[in-house]
Amino acid sequence: STDLTSTVGYDSIIQHLNDGRKNCKEFEDFLKERAIIEEKYGKELINLSKKKPCGQTELNTLKRSLDVFKQQIDNVGQGHIQLAQTLREEAKKMEDFREKQKLHRKKIELIMEAIHKNRNLQYKKTMEVKQMCCCFLPCGATQPLLHLPCLSHFWQLFLKLAQTKSALEDTDRSYQQSVTTMEKIREEWQNEHIKACEFFETQECERINYFRNALWLHVNQLSLGCVQNDEKYEEIRRSLEMCSIEKDVDFFVNLRKTGSLAPAPVVYENYYNAQRNVTPARSPAPVPISRRGPLPTPTSAPGEPDYATVDGYSLV
Repeated sequence: STDLTSTVGYDSIIQHLNDGRKNCKEFEDFLKERAIIEEKYGKELINLSKKKPCGQTELNTLKRSLDVFKQQIDNVGQGHIQLAQTLREEAKKMEDFREKQKLHRKKIELIMEAIHKNRNLQYKKTMEVKQMCCCFLPCGATQPLLHLPCLSHFWQLFLKLAQTKSALEDTDRSYQQSVTTMEKIREEWQNEHIKACEFFETQECERINYFRNALWLHVNQLSLGCVQNDEKYEEIRRSLEMCSIEKDVDFFVNLRKTGSLAPAPVVYENYYNAQRNVTPARSPAPVPISRRGPLPTPTSAPGEPDYATVDGYSLV
């Protein structure tokens, strides 16, 4: 501003820096809220994997796949809890950065406030002295002396004029000194103002760079979490590839089998005519139980998606 006592430009810079600090605080709060959500979600996943039954009576390979499934869901939950802790640490770093900038900026603001106050006081003092100089009108003051009727009055006026001239000279010297002091203060203020602006510009560049890097890091952390979760889900898929329908059926048969022979036929015995029982009828030889044919391949109902096959069987 062309007004020496104006601070409109300085106030605009300070307002912008305060807005930047507020934006950092908003991102900090965003990270904290996201951390709460991630932690809650992680705990819910862990509770779900531990407390909710999921095929607990399955056997053999499918049971192992289900165990892997629940373990990896638990790991995903742990990953979200770890992500929540990471987000809190990043929020703390943003808070420390924001407070550090505030502390450094406060020192510069105190210097500028003091120099603004000194500048305004000196400017006011200079204007007051200048006004006093303008109030003296020595020119033409001696003209009325020619018409004075009394000599004593002449000397009184002459003495008063001399005192006035002396006061005028003192006031003029004071005015000159005040202007000289004002110029020194103006130059000092201008130099400090330039230094402050350079410092504020450096801080703003640091803030934007830190904010940008923090946001970039946050997105990378989320991407890393997704990649890690996908690795856990891939472990479940590999486990399902090892699941064999034929092996599970054979395992169940071997585990629950009661024998390899069918029950013998019931033989008729005639208790009314004992002679007919002399030569008992020969019972046929026991027929061993044969294995069933190949298991039927499960098919999807119309409209249902097809599933990947493993060992020639459909995984449903």
